[in-house]
Amino acid sequence: MLAELRGLNEECGVFGIWGHEDAAQISYYGLHALQHRGQEGAGIVTKEGKKLHVVKDEGLVNEVFSGDAIKNLKGNAAIGQVRYTTENGRGIENVQPLVFRSTTGSLSIALNGNIVNAVELREHLERQGSIFQTASDTEVLAHLVKRTTSGTLTQRDRVKKALALLKGAFAFVMLTEDSLMVAQDPNTIRPLSIGKMGDAWVVASETCAFDIIGAECIRSVEPGELVIINDKGMHSERFAEASDRAMCSMEYVYFARPDSNIDGINIHSARKRCGKQLAREVKIEADVVTGVPDSSISAAIGFSEESGIPYELGLIKNRYVGRTFIQPSQELREKGVKMKLSPVQQVVQGKRVVMVDDSIVRGTTSKRIVRMLKEAGAKEVHVVIASPPLVSPCYYGVDISTDSELIATNRTVEEVRDLIEADSLTFLSADGMLKAIGRSPEMKNCGQCLACFTGNYPTEIYSDTAMPHEKEIVR
Repeated sequence: MLAELRGLNEECGVFGIWGHEDAAQISYYGLHALQHRGQEGAGIVTKEGKKLHVVKDEGLVNEVFSGDAIKNLKGNAAIGQVRYTTENGRGIENVQPLVFRSTTGSLSIALNGNIVNAVELREHLERQGSIFQTASDTEVLAHLVKRTTSGTLTQRDRVKKALALLKGAFAFVMLTEDSLMVAQDPNTIRPLSIGKMGDAWVVASETCAFDIIGAECIRSVEPGELVIINDKGMHSERFAEASDRAMCSMEYVYFARPDSNIDGINIHSARKRCGKQLAREVKIEADVVTGVPDSSISAAIGFSEESGIPYELGLIKNRYVGRTFIQPSQELREKGVKMKLSPVQQVVQGKRVVMVDDSIVRGTTSKRIVRMLKEAGAKEVHVVIASPPLVSPCYYGVDISTDSELIATNRTVEEVRDLIEADSLTFLSADGMLKAIGRSPEMKNCGQCLACFTGNYPTEIYSDTAMPHEKEIVR
């Protein structure tokens, strides 16, 4: 459902372009298409010759780049980011892309994801004399690149060696004085795609950004791959061996826009199939099916088609209220519920309602929506969830960092149902979700990260090994 009201937050979205005279303007459109991935900050860095120009600030894309801001960003290459921030990440200094200038050349970096060994790396670098200016994981990579110094290493080699030290989920875009570099973690946990727009190359967290600028999607960035784009074209290298692919399942369930494709799988179609599968797994006698706008609508349509229960707009979203998942505090998120949603009394009054939702995190907003539907006259409210219960924290850039925040942890489905005051509650099975997305649950490597549903993480979470010796960082 409105995960944004409950505190399920994705970290950000990134965009990059090389070889277009209107690089800044196109980046603006690309970031606008990715606005759903973060609304607290936005930035664009362009390359004009050897100069890097930057405009960034807190706020929405159209707020940050109002007036003459775009005109100040000259050059034929750019990277950008839209950002969601937690309490520790507030402040304009943490808005990306970050820009680093030195005698060996300038570098700008933007990240989607989370580096799980960032604290250990930061502490190690500080012991070696590094001074950090931000709370961002992104700055760790810049310091690693700088400290991997050697007269025989190119900047590309230093970047590869630095990336190899990182653990977690990361999709980087980097702009240097002579190239655009793109890196994907060895498990491909966060989406990142490469496209072509005439003679220009583009990269983005989601393919919906390509659609808005008229670019053609070429392929996804591969696990452990470093892509270098410059005036000579595109070149691919590896900074790490590919591990089992583990794309975040919540991209399909909630985060990504319905018109995006990830690994060649359309998000709307996957969510619709999840709704159909859910209808096969549960039999409910009801009069009407409704979905909580927007991410649950596709699943609600699928549930309706498979069950034969009519689909109606039982809940209306106020289009003039920003996505309130942007508010970092739970109190502010909760205040947004009634501003954000309104039940349609004529649709639900006297009816047995199936309310289709994408997921439940804390459950407080689920409870409020169930109450709203009943106050509008619904006879019964049956909540069906188009994903399995969230029982484990995510350490890969999604803002659920402790299991105490999750209503389903250490509770039965019936206990959760009682807490949200629904007449019934059903979750989609993990195998059903994988099949609906288009994965094979029988395979050991199903291609999806299921950590928040199972507690089985595709990477190390807390490093239990010694920090790399300085000689492994500084060559």
